[in-house]
Parts: sequence; structure tokens; C-alpha cells
Amino acid sequence: MTSSITSTDIKNQNAAAAGTDMRFDDTDWHSLETSAVLETLHTGDQGLDTQESARRLELFGPNSLAEAQAKPRWKLFLEQFAGPLIAVLMVCGIITIFLQHYVDAAAIFLVLFLNAIIGYVQESKADKAVEALTTLSTPTTRVVRQGRMEQIDADQLVPGDLVLLESGDRIPADLRLIEALHLRIDEAMLTGESEDAKKNTDPVDRDAALGDRRCMAFSGTMVTSGRGRGLVVATGSDTELGEINDLVHVAKGRTPLQRIIHRTEVGIAVAVILVAIFVFIGGAILNGDATGAFLSAVSLVVASMPEALPIVLTVAMALGVSRMAEYHAIVRSLPAVETLGSITVIGSDKTGTLTQNRMTVEQFTLGGGQPVPVEGVDLGAAAVSGDDRMRGLAALARAGALTNEAHRQPNEEGGIEYSGDAVDMAMARLADQTGAVTTEDLDAPIVMETPYEPELLHSMTIRRSPDGTLTQYVKGAPDAVMAMSRTMLDPDGQVVPLDTQAVHKSYEAMGSQGLRVIGVASRVLSSDQDPASRRRPDDLTFLGLEGMLDPPRPGVREAIADCAGAGIRVVMITGDHPVTAAAIGRRLGLDHTDQALTGSEMLEMSDEVLRARLRETSIAARVSPQDKLRIVEALQDEGHVVAVTGDGVNDAPALKAASVGIAMGRSGTDVAREASDVVLTDDNFVTITQAVRQGRVIFKAIRGSAYFLLSTAAAAMIAVGVNVISEEPLLFLPLQMLWINFVTNGVQDIALGFEPGNGDELESPPRSSGEGLLSRVLWARLAVCGLWMATCILVLFRLNINAGMDLAHARTIALTLLVLFNFFVAMSARSENRLIFQLNPLDNTFLLVASFVALGIHAGAMYLAPVAGVLGMAPLSASQWLICLVIGLTVLIFSEGDKMVRAFLAKRGIDTSGRPKGHLHHVRRRIAGMIN
Repeated sequence: MTSSITSTDIKNQNAAAAGTDMRFDDTDWHSLETSAVLETLHTGDQGLDTQESARRLELFGPNSLAEAQAKPRWKLFLEQFAGPLIAVLMVCGIITIFLQHYVDAAAIFLVLFLNAIIGYVQESKADKAVEALTTLSTPTTRVVRQGRMEQIDADQLVPGDLVLLESGDRIPADLRLIEALHLRIDEAMLTGESEDAKKNTDPVDRDAALGDRRCMAFSGTMVTSGRGRGLVVATGSDTELGEINDLVHVAKGRTPLQRIIHRTEVGIAVAVILVAIFVFIGGAILNGDATGAFLSAVSLVVASMPEALPIVLTVAMALGVSRMAEYHAIVRSLPAVETLGSITVIGSDKTGTLTQNRMTVEQFTLGGGQPVPVEGVDLGAAAVSGDDRMRGLAALARAGALTNEAHRQPNEEGGIEYSGDAVDMAMARLADQTGAVTTEDLDAPIVMETPYEPELLHSMTIRRSPDGTLTQYVKGAPDAVMAMSRTMLDPDGQVVPLDTQAVHKSYEAMGSQGLRVIGVASRVLSSDQDPASRRRPDDLTFLGLEGMLDPPRPGVREAIADCAGAGIRVVMITGDHPVTAAAIGRRLGLDHTDQALTGSEMLEMSDEVLRARLRETSIAARVSPQDKLRIVEALQDEGHVVAVTGDGVNDAPALKAASVGIAMGRSGTDVAREASDVVLTDDNFVTITQAVRQGRVIFKAIRGSAYFLLSTAAAAMIAVGVNVISEEPLLFLPLQMLWINFVTNGVQDIALGFEPGNGDELESPPRSSGEGLLSRVLWARLAVCGLWMATCILVLFRLNINAGMDLAHARTIALTLLVLFNFFVAMSARSENRLIFQLNPLDNTFLLVASFVALGIHAGAMYLAPVAGVLGMAPLSASQWLICLVIGLTVLIFSEGDKMVRAFLAKRGIDTSGRPKGHLHHVRRRIAGMIN
């Protein structure tokens, strides 16, 4: 919004400087009469003259959208060195160079460079959302200037220009219509409504929603039929499309995982720096060797840094991308993979996402009878049957199909595709599917017709059958059609006098379900009657009502129930009518659908009141793009992780601002897809639940990898710190720690990212927003295991030194013990709650193979003299390997023992998880059977 406001302010300042009164930014054009619009814009039927249009172009600027400037590549690469852990390692690397330990320094900077490349690749994807928006601009347009029609470049349009419109034109700017003849415009990209908007020139209320401003035509929308003329009232960034463009420019905040990782990095960096300073000062004072003390501090820093974590994150999320693609979800931003598993609210568009985006007749009724479900009704044999009721229903469906502008054409599958007005297509499809209309009926020539007009509220067709009989068919607003009728069909299919009260009762019953209701009537004329005399229908027989709706997609109701079970709330955010939205919401099983929030209500609400209303309702209807964005921000202010689905240009700002933007691949616009993080190739809400499950699986894998990494870091940091202040030889060299962290542990880290799910991911609520990379349970387990591993390493190292073993052998044994500890910790890290023997090792074959490969690499390094010489290692005997193996197994006593104790307590109702109480029953259900 900032750039839009700034551009408007500049234009107003320019206008003031030019001595004009052209301040249009606060004008409600849709509420003004056409004469007032002409007067305000200082124009007329002859349009602007050349001099005035040039002056206004200089004043208001070109009719084009502002484009965001991409961040330079070099700057993006340098930003990868800005993290706290990276800064600490850089300082260590630079000082190590001054101390002439070039191998250690080279290894440190190699790690930093690899991290930078990974981060650069993740973030270097250009944001195409604004480029997609610019494709909606119109290259040329027809205007009236100085009384002559001219074709000009659309970017030369100025407020006051008179634009000519016809079918197929894309609207070049925001227009106030002053002439509309059968004009219909597809505004789905702005309003989300599947039906074309029927336009006129009558002003509407000042507070009318965007979809109700029938006298306006908005930039980027498409004329589907008719023609008209309109005055330009806004250009460039001042249009509705321009405001969306400004909103899409807003930078996206960090994802939950990125915030967690940042907090973890800062915490580790502070802790490591404090301990490193303590080690350096202690070593320098106790040993009197500042260089040696600094190397010890560097060794500790390198040992404690989870350098492999960025690689693990990338691999785990890339794997999630591959898995989600199998469920028709294409991930455009890697962090979105994990964020999907964290979402607490899904704000979903209605049309095309929750519904089929296909208007369908669901109920019909004879006269004023009870509504009859269409499903399963066969009217094909009604003409020859003796059932008057069925013949009446067949006549009703046939009449709706014979005053109809829908076009039929065969498709590749052998079926029929329909095009045209949504209502006409629904009524034509009903007649075809129930067998109420024949090819002979459709081929009957039309001798007169009146297309639907908002002023008439009906359409009319007179057809001549092969026997010469003329039949007049009328459909439209029920009240308008009843006003033309004298008789009606009763529920039994008999012709009786019209009972308007009974029809109104049926009308209200269908309307209360959110159905759009159309009345249908007919009259048989004599073959010699002049059709022109029937241009104004009267004395008709009211056949009945057809109620239609864009129905829910199959499986969506069950998917929403799955979301509820997973602790995720679904909110419908749509530009459609509140009654329709509420009806769909009830069908889908949404909570709190009775009092839908509307965009007009939001205008008067403070942010606090809006947040309170959102807690009370699951429906937001008749909302603008700005309203959608405000709803997303309000939910985020409440602490929610919000996913937003959408397919239109109107959804782009909310998609961009959401924690995860989910666009529709089939029906979605380029703008929506480019503003999103995830694209659903099947346009199905059901896919989202599978994506959420995969997101939770990915975080579980990342958490296991992080626990494994930090356990190693904790053990090494404690061991090196105690080693320095105990006046013993240096326990590990910096290069040895880099070897452990990258060559051996790094392989297992990556393999942990492949850990599959348990299948119960959707049975528990999202993790708490205050929960870090590791849970409290894992932090406690890490501390105990890290302390035990460090103690064992220090004791074994000291015993070997005291026994007279050379330093290289003693260090190699300590390193080998750490490698074996990590082997067993990696196996334990597969699950926070399940015991090792409850996990099938073949479920993650990669980890099993990688762990043995890591051992093989470590063993190979100590037995290959050139590599061993660089790393300061020596070959071990079989007995030394056996000692390390036995001691390494002991870490499972603490990790698996902790799982068993917590499972035992949870089974007896004692919460040891440290999570909110709402999580307890899910924890019990998952682990209660562990010790049975």
C-alpha cells in the first residue's frame, strides 16, 4: 500500500502545483450520477483534446504498474555470510590464518563457502508476481478524443478519457460506465465470482462492495459480451489492479522454521562464544600458551557449530518437494515445505477451491411445491408416461434449456462442453443430463428472442416446432416471471390459478439454502399468431423454480474434518454473497457459519474488533483484495501460522503475505501462481491435507537431524572445554572436528532427513509457536546424553595418556568413540518417542547404509597414511575398536531409557512433555502402547 499512497500524494501535489482541482483519490465514482462524473472530470461526450490529454499525462503519469527492483546477485550472495554462526566461524578462520594454521583455515572457509552457495541457490529465485501482473495490461485501446475515435497505447490513457468497449476487450484502466448495452465483464480475477458481472450505468451505494459496483469496469478484467463506453477515473497504480500490485510488493516475513533456526543460531553462537572465551582465558593463564589456548578455543567453536544444518534443511525440504509432487502439490519455495506442517489456520477461497466452479441446478419445484432434488431424476421418458408430475418437471427443465444462450460442443472424451453464461449453462446441463430436451427441441427455429437484461429481469424465446406450433419460453427473476403469469403447475403437474404466496414460500425455502433461484414459465401460441405481439410476455403458465449453486468439491468436507482433527481451523474468505458462502460453509462442516463477516463491516472495525470477529466466524464474504490481506494479517497478529488458497488476481496480496500461499494450478491466474509458495496442479483442497502431513513429516525429520547434530556439538563442547582447563594435551584438532562434523556426521545428518512419517501426523495439533527447533524433552535428553558422551571421551582419553599412549593414538580413540556414539544417537534420533526396536530399520535404508558408510570412511581415514597424516590420526587395533563399541552402546541407556520412562508416566496421565495441556491426549495416544 505504501507505494500506491506515495504515487497518489505525488499526483495530488502536482495537481495543486498546476493550479487544478483534480484530486480524485477520495472520489467514490460508483456512487455518482454520470452527469456528476463528467463535471468532476472536466470532460464530455467529445472526449479530451490533445493539449489537455498531454497535460494530464504529465500530471498523472503513464497508465502502467510500478515494477519492483530485483536485489543484485552480488548482494544476495554476500547476505549469506550474515548469520551469527557464520560470523563466529569467519573470525576463527581469519585468526587461524594469522597463526599460520593454513589447513585448518582453508577447511573453515570451505565450509563457509559451501553454506553461502546453498543459501544463495535457495533465495536467488526471482519473484515473478509483479511481472505476471503486468501481463494483464492492455497494449492498445480505443478512445474518443476531440470527437474522433482513436487507437492509442494504453499507457497514454489519462483520467477523463472516454474509452470504447466491445466483446473481447481487456479493460485498460478503471472506468465509470456512461453507456452499457448488454455489457458483461468477467471480474473473477478481482471478485472471485464465477458468473460474469452484468453492467449498467446506475450509481450504487457509496459502501457497495467491489463485486456490487455494476457501473464500474476495472483494469485488467475482460469484456465477455456487449459493448459500452466509460470514462477513465483511475490509471496506473491508482486502479484496483494497481493497488494489488503495490500489495504484492510487500516483502514476505520469515517462516516459522526460519525464525526457529535464527533463534537457535543466536543461542548457540552466544553460548559458544562465552565458552570459547572461558577456554581461551583459562588455557592461556593455566598453561601460559596463548596460541595453544586459541587453537583449543577454535577447536571448541568448530566442534560446537552445526555447520551441516543448512545442508540437512535443504535436503529434507527438497525431499518434501518430491513427495508433495506425488500428491499434486508443486512447491515453489523450499521453506514452505516445513511451514505447511506448522499452519494453524487455512484461509481458503471458495470458488474453484472448495467448490467446483461450475454452477449446477440442485433443486427444482413445480409451481409452489416442495423443492425436489435433481440428483437421480430421469425425465427422458416423462413425455410418454402417465405421470403428470414428471411431465411437469420435464416441461420445466425443457423450458429453461430453450430460452438459453449456452453453447454446446463435443469434447475429446466424447462428452459435451458448455460455454456461455453460468446460469444458462447450468439450466442447459440439467435438461441434457435428465433427458428433458431432445435434439429436435434444440433445433426448433427461434422466431423471436429477448436476451436477458438487468432492467428486464428476464429472457424470452419463441420457437416454432415442426408441426408449426409456436411456444413462448420465459425465465428470469421469480417475481418478474410471476408478474407475467396467470396460471401455474401445482405439485401434481396440474394447471391451476397462480398462487404467488405458495411460490414465494418455495422461493424462500430454496434461497435460504444459498441457492440462486430462477423462475420459468411458458405459453403455447397459435401457429398463425404474430410473434411481434408477444414481445412483452403475459398470460403465461408459471412452470416452477430452478435452484442452483456452485457445489462443493468431492472430498472437501472430509478434508476439512481432517484439518479439524489436526488442530487446523478452516476459514472461507470469498468475494461471493454472504448467504451463498454460509450455505456452502454449512455443507462443508465449517463452524460458526451463521454470522458471516463482510467487507462492508470491516470498514468500520478496528484491528482488535476484527480479530474478535474472526474468532466467532468461519466465513468472510464480499471482501476485497485489501480486506483479504487485512484478515490474513489479523490472524497472524493473533499468533497463527496462516495458509491462504486462491486462484485470482484478487487473491495475490493475501497469497504473498500468508505464511504459505497456495495457488490453483489449473484455474489459477499467472499472478496468483507467481505470488504463491505452493501450486496445486489438481485445484483440490483435499491435496492441502496431504501437503500438511508431509510438512509435519519434514519437520520431524529436521528435528531428528538437529537433535543428532547438537548432541555431537554438546558432547564435543563439554569435552574440549574441560580438556583445556584440566591442563591436558589438546583433545581434538580443529580439522578433526570439521572431519567429524562434515564427513562422518554429515552423511548421517542427511540420511535422517529421509525419515518417513508414522502415519499419525494428522492426529495431533500443530506444534506450539513458542516451541523451538527441539522440544523440551529433546533438550533434556540432549543434555544428559551430551554430558555422558563427553565424560566417557575425557576419561578414556586421560586413561590412554596416563598409560603412555602417544597423542595421535589417544586422539584417534577419542574421535572413534565420538563417531560410535553418534552412530547410536543417529538411530535413536529417528523418533522422539518410539524405541529403536519399534522402528523398522528398513524404513530408512539410507540412514542404515549411511551410518555404516560413515564408520567405513572414518576407519579408512585412519588406515590410509596420507589422510591420517593430514588429520593427525593413527590406526587402531581390533581390541581398541571393541572397547569403543562397548562404551558407545552405553548412550542408548540414557536416550532409550528416557523414552521408556516418559511413556510409562504418560500412560498414567503424568505429562512430562512440557507442552500445553491440549497436546497431552495426543501424546498419550501415540506412545501409550510403547511399553505394553
